[in-house]
Amino acid sequence: MPLRGRPKKYRIVRTDPKVSQFSPRGRPGRPDEAGITIDEFEAIRLSDYIGMPQKEAAQSMHISQQTFSRVLKKARRAVAKGLINGATIKIQGGQYVVTTHKDFQPNSYKKA
Repeated sequence: MPLRGRPKKYRIVRTDPKVSQFSPRGRPGRPDEAGITIDEFEAIRLSDYIGMPQKEAAQSMHISQQTFSRVLKKARRAVAKGLINGATIKIQGGQYVVTTHKDFQPNSYKKA
């Protein structure tokens, strides 16, 4: 069956996360999981950690400001869920390309 809808654009990520999972310490057994994608992690990093305005952060990731806002909202909700419920927060997956070049064009990238 062919895919439906518009294909997702690759989001530009400047660095891979140094860790891929955060686990609560005071909860015995196997806690639930709250997952965020690498591009959601990048949105949190740019907006909350670095303090970059959303317009500049969206340009850095080569996405629209509205898309950036949606990605950031989804990421913040997942992190909040992990913190409130004592869940493990996993960082993995997503449509992204890691690059440090400022003039990189994601449309020229073809996935092998």
